Amino acid sequence: MDITYINMVLGFLLLAMPIYAFYKLKTRLISSTAIAVARMLVQMMLIGLYLKYLFEWNNPWINILWVVAMVAVASSTALRRTKLKWNIALMPMAAGLFASAMVVGMYFLLVVLRLDNPFDSRYFIPIMGILMGNMLSVVVIALTSYYDSLDREQPQYYYLLGNGASHFEAITPFVRQAIEKSFAPCIANMAVMGIVSLPGTMTGQILGGSAPGIAIKYQIMIIIITFSSSMLSLAITLYLADRRTFDEYGRIKNVRRKG
Repeated sequence: MDITYINMVLGFLLLAMPIYAFYKLKTRLISSTAIAVARMLVQMMLIGLYLKYLFEWNNPWINILWVVAMVAVASSTALRRTKLKWNIALMPMAAGLFASAMVVGMYFLLVVLRLDNPFDSRYFIPIMGILMGNMLSVVVIALTSYYDSLDREQPQYYYLLGNGASHFEAITPFVRQAIEKSFAPCIANMAVMGIVSLPGTMTGQILGGSAPGIAIKYQIMIIIITFSSSMLSLAITLYLADRRTFDEYGRIKNVRRKG
């Protein structure tokens, strides 16, 4: 069932409720909400245009280039949020995102779905987009937590080194804290999925006409691959960023941008 443009306008009227609340409470969220909605509209229209041609061309190399573009945007977005220096985290983050998306995504498309052509735009582009969005959220939270704790608790790191710990053993408490903080929301959402909330992918498939059983199976697999790819992406990123974060003597470098 399609949604007409007139009905979409009627749907946008629902925004009057939060905007009115922002106005009555004198918050500073009205202008940012308006900008966010405008950006969402423009970006979604452009994505719709891009996807139309991507689906028509259905070319593996163009699809991979699209993934590279998504990685570039995701990496730059993560760097802005974490305020890490570009020379420290850009390449590790881009490599982690791209490698994880390709490894887990291709496993899902080839082994689970058993597609003859895993680069088929209908499957390849949406799966890569879902993986990228979830990996980005986890990596941003994890890197922020990791480097914040390193800055805040440098004495603990040097204490562990001074008492004979290896470099890996000295950074393990900070890595553990970053993983726990970034994956806790994912685990909590997974635990209540289907009872407290109906996931977007499953709901969209059902509204689009898919049988509930098929939609549920796809949703379960989506949760599994996003969870796994997020862990793999974080591991690769932290591993590659390690030498850029510490000098040859194990001292922590200045990795934050000013401002």
